[in-house]
Amino acid sequence: MLVINIPGRGTFEIKNVVFDYNGTLAVDGHMSQLVKDMLLKLKDFLKVYILTADTYGTVEKACIGIDVHVKTFPRENAGLCKRDIIKELGATKTLCVGNGFNDIPMANECILSIAVIEKEGCSGKLLAASDIVVSSIEDAFEMLLKPDRIKATLRN
Repeated sequence: MLVINIPGRGTFEIKNVVFDYNGTLAVDGHMSQLVKDMLLKLKDFLKVYILTADTYGTVEKACIGIDVHVKTFPRENAGLCKRDIIKELGATKTLCVGNGFNDIPMANECILSIAVIEKEGCSGKLLAASDIVVSSIEDAFEMLLKPDRIKATLRN
C-alpha cells in the first residue's frame, strides 16, 4: 500500500495502480525493459493492473514474467470499460496513469490520476481531468516510488 498525506487534502491510501498500455507503458505496442523493471518495483507495495484494448496485440507477450494483472476489452467503449474496472477495484483506493482520451473516465473515477505525455502524445482533455501531468512514464514511476513528489505537487 502507498500512503500519502497531502496537506490540505487528507490522507490517501492507495492499494491499486492502473496503467493504460499503449501510449503510456508502451510505444507502438512495445514496452521497454526499463518500464518492465519499474513495474516489478511497484509490485512490492501495490497491486498493478494494465488495462488495454490491445491495439497491437502485444500486451500478453510483453507482460510475461512481470506477473501483473492484465485486463483487455473490446476496442469500442474502451473508456467506459476502464471506468467500470476502476469501480470494481475501488476508486478510493486506486490511482491511474494514462495518456489517451479513453483514459478520461478512469481519471475522473480514481482518487488520484496521472497523465503522461510520451511519444504517442496525450489527450488535451485528459490533461484537464488529471491531478498530475508528467512528461514521461519514468516520471510517473518516480512519483509513485517517491510519494513526497505527489505531496509537493498536490498540497493545498
